[in-house]
Order: sequence, then structure tokens, then C-alpha cells
Amino acid sequence: MNDNLHAMDDPIHRLLNATEPGTYVQPHRHGAPAKDETLLVIAGRGAILVFDDAGRVTQKAILSPRGPTFIVEIPAGAWHTLIALEPGTVWFEVKAGPYAAPPASDIADWAPAPGTPDAGAYLDRLTRLCEIA
Repeated sequence: MNDNLHAMDDPIHRLLNATEPGTYVQPHRHGAPAKDETLLVIAGRGAILVFDDAGRVTQKAILSPRGPTFIVEIPAGAWHTLIALEPGTVWFEVKAGPYAAPPASDIADWAPAPGTPDAGAYLDRLTRLCEIA
């Protein structure tokens, strides 16, 4: 659930995004138009996974207000997802506006779509990766 702190046509978007364990965000990128994204966990604990073009995880960051990692910068065009690792996880997100609906090319076709039978198993696999030190 998002709480936008901006108007949709503002040049900078700032929002709170509340997620719970089991929330599936299909891997995506911000490539058209290209936008960097900054994410910070202000409550709970979450993970950011970055993928290559084939869907292999190339980077993992576990974020928490208790540290040691507090914030991540995701470069424009990088495939990524976020995962809630604790109940009540709240993210603060910043990226360039104005809002533009993502084109199909910015939604990972190598990952299951939300609500499909494979999405839960895929999220479970990604979550297990976050539990490995």
C-alpha cells in the first residue's frame, strides 16, 4: 500500500510503501524513462534484490532502521524487487517524476506475474535467498 507524499506530476516522487511478508512485487526496472530509485526502510526489515537480464540475482541488500544497511540506490534500468522480511515493513522511496505507467518491457517477463500460481513459490525462493548470509 502506497502513501504518496507528492502529486503525480511533481518532478520528484516521494512515497511510503507498506509491505508485509508474502507481498510479491514482480521484478521490474525504471528504464523508459530512465529513473534512479532510492529506497530506505523506516520500519521493519526488507530486502532489495537486483537481477541481470536473465533473472539471476546479482546483488542483495538487507535494509533495516537498525542497520547496518539503511539505504540503497538502484540505478536506472536495473531489474529489481523488494521483499518484506518482517511484519510492518515500511519503505521510503524517492525517484524522479512525473509518473509514467511502466511499459511492458520494464516488467520482467522471466518472473511470474502477481496472482499467478507460480508467484508464491517464486517469492518463497527469493525470500530464502535473503535469509542466506
